[in-house]
Amino acid sequence: MRNLCFVVVTISFFLATTNILKAQTAVNTERTNINKPIKFIEHIEITPTALKKANNADILANTTNNVYAETIQLQRNPAKPKIEYCTILQFKYAMLMDIDVEAVNNIALYTAIEDWWATRYRYGGTTKSGIDCSAFCGKIFGATYATTLPRTAREQYALCIKIARIDLQEGDLVFFNTRGGVSHVGIYLGNDCFVHSSVHSGVTINKLTDEYYGRKFIIGGRIH
Repeated sequence: MRNLCFVVVTISFFLATTNILKAQTAVNTERTNINKPIKFIEHIEITPTALKKANNADILANTTNNVYAETIQLQRNPAKPKIEYCTILQFKYAMLMDIDVEAVNNIALYTAIEDWWATRYRYGGTTKSGIDCSAFCGKIFGATYATTLPRTAREQYALCIKIARIDLQEGDLVFFNTRGGVSHVGIYLGNDCFVHSSVHSGVTINKLTDEYYGRKFIIGGRIH
């Protein structure tokens, strides 16, 4: 009888473990399965058919025509569903920054960022083969605001009106002390996010709330 009980318990444990693994696999699959609708802001979903209508190359070539992913407002007013639109570019950066798609409205800025996205870091670099933090900020400001920035982070810092972290706005510069004094710079985007050329990841987005960048942050700066 003891052996029978042991066998029953063992089989039950195995079946329970198998079900848990299957459930976890299903969750992981659902997270990455583009065949399912993707909910990306409250009461809004984006359909995979719409996502397939465009790609980043299309957006970079034409950000104003019908290169859109359709989104449907499902619950705010079910009697009168409303069709809204977003570009794949907006969708990508809304996901990266955990913000509403509607907040990604400076298309020139995000198109410029996308043009440099994942370019590797190179100290002193200014090209797609490698770019450093201050050169990257200069490229983005030139493309987005038709503004020429000084070459180094310290020179950019000296040019700015200093802005407290709580007062940062999209397009402000953010300065860090990573190796003594003002030694790193990025561009603030919103929701504590900033884009920069990172030594380890190249052109990417991080948050001021990250443990490392929170410690290294000095102040923000606004070009006047």
